[in-house]
Amino acid sequence: MASLLDSLERSRLLKDREAAREVLNPAEPPHVSLLRLCDAGLLEGGLTVAFGVRPDELVGPLTMAMGGAAKRFKVVDVRERPRLELHVLAGETSERWEVEDLWALVHNLNSLYRDAPDVRAIALLGEWNDALQLLCVDKRSLPKLLRERFFAPQNREALENKPERD
Repeated sequence: MASLLDSLERSRLLKDREAAREVLNPAEPPHVSLLRLCDAGLLEGGLTVAFGVRPDELVGPLTMAMGGAAKRFKVVDVRERPRLELHVLAGETSERWEVEDLWALVHNLNSLYRDAPDVRAIALLGEWNDALQLLCVDKRSLPKLLRERFFAPQNREALENKPERD
């Protein structure tokens, strides 16, 4: 079986192998090591988001990490009552999204760009060090990545294009 670092390099997700070796704890399960690497800024497309960040504050960095058409995504208006609502513009599509948390924002962005081959999918890796760890991955490499033992995103069903359970 290939090591975690070998698998990440093959998937072109690892920024610096030597720095990653220093960060990893061999006693940890691989999915925990992935969280640790993301938090250390060592994953291509990885984002660490503090829990206090609002969805409207994350839109810019997240859509830039998604790339492609998502780079042209715009927030036209933000309403805060009764729930946070974003009026968004993506190409010719104008929508209003109620986004009570970062998870809802990730869900909506993945849904909006599901069929856009040039836009990376957002994987919710989980929580580490009081922050949410996200990974934007090329959709062409996603099926292989989903078969990897270390890759256990919390939004796996959405990434597999299956309907999410309520």
